[in-house]
Amino acid sequence: MQELVKVAVDAMGGDHAPLEIVKGAVEAVNSRDDIKVFLVGQEEAVRAELQKYQYDASRIEVVNATEVIEMAEPPVQAIRTKKDSSIVVAMKMVKNGEADAFVGAGSSGAILVGGQLIVGRIKGVERPPLAPLLPTEKGASLLIDCGANVDARPAHLVQFAKMGAIYMEHVVGITNPRVAIVNIGAEEEKGNALVKETFPLLKACKDINFIGSIEARDIPSGYADVIVCEAFAGNIILKLYEGVGGTLISMVKKGMMSSLRSKIGALLVKPALKETLKRFDTSDHGGAPLLGLKGLVVKTHGNSKALEIRNSIIQCVTFKQQQINEKIKAGIGEKES
Repeated sequence: MQELVKVAVDAMGGDHAPLEIVKGAVEAVNSRDDIKVFLVGQEEAVRAELQKYQYDASRIEVVNATEVIEMAEPPVQAIRTKKDSSIVVAMKMVKNGEADAFVGAGSSGAILVGGQLIVGRIKGVERPPLAPLLPTEKGASLLIDCGANVDARPAHLVQFAKMGAIYMEHVVGITNPRVAIVNIGAEEEKGNALVKETFPLLKACKDINFIGSIEARDIPSGYADVIVCEAFAGNIILKLYEGVGGTLISMVKKGMMSSLRSKIGALLVKPALKETLKRFDTSDHGGAPLLGLKGLVVKTHGNSKALEIRNSIIQCVTFKQQQINEKIKAGIGEKES
C-alpha cells in the first residue's frame, strides 16, 4: 500500500470557509488515493459541510480547533495568544510530524508568522519566501518572493533564486530552469540599490542558470522560469497580474455578448477560447508554498474556491514525493549553515 501524504487544512480560513475549503478537500481526496486530509477547525461547522458529500471517511479526519484568527488581527499576537486556533493547531501537526503539509487561505500574516515560529526554518535559510506559480504563454513561472519579505537583502534574493530553481526543477519538472531578477530594464547597470547589488551575486552563482534581468512586461511571455524579487515588488506584480487577467476575461466575455454577430462568433470560438483562458487561471496552479521551512506550508488566496483548495492539497503530494525540503537543505542549509 502506498504511503499517504497527510495534509492539515485550515478549514476556517478564507472568505468562503468552511464551505469551499471542505468541498476542495473532498475533491482532492476523491481525485487521488494517496492523500489524507485533516480538516482543522470548529468541528460542528466542518462536519455539517462534510455531510453534503460522499468520500472515503478513512482519509478525511476532522480535528477540532475552537478559535479562528481573523484577517485584521496582529499576526504575531494572534499566533501567540490563540493557541487553539485552526492555523496554530494545524501547523503544530506539521511540526510534530502528524501532517506533512499545511494548507490555508486565512490571514497571510498569521500563516507567515506561524510558519516561522511554529514549523521553523531549515538551518541556513535566512528568510523563507512565498513563491506562487504564474501562468504564462509557455506554461508557468515561479514568482519569488511575493509577500513574505518586503525588506530583503541581496543575500536573501540569492537564496530565493536557489530555492526557486530547486522547486521548478523537481516539482514542475523544468531542467536547468532560467532565473531572472525583476528590473526596470535589461541592462546590468539599471535598477535600484538592491537590484544592482544582487545582480553580480546571481551572475557569479554556479548553482543556478541566471539569465539576467526581466522587465515586468516580459513575465507573461514565459521569458524566465524563476522570477526573483523582494516581496514589495513581487506582491504588486502578483496583484496586477491577477487584476489584469480577470478584467480582460470579463471584457472579452462582455464583448462577445454585445451583438447578435458577436454571439454567433462566440459560439464558434468558444472551445478554443475557453482552453486558452483556462491556461491563465491562477487557481489551476494551487497556492504559494513558503519555501525554506522544515515542513511544507502553502498559502492560498483569501477568496479561494474549491478548485484552488483542491489543487493546493494535490501539489503537496509532489512536494513530499520529490523531497523538496531535503533538497533545499542539501543545496542551501548545509552549505550556508
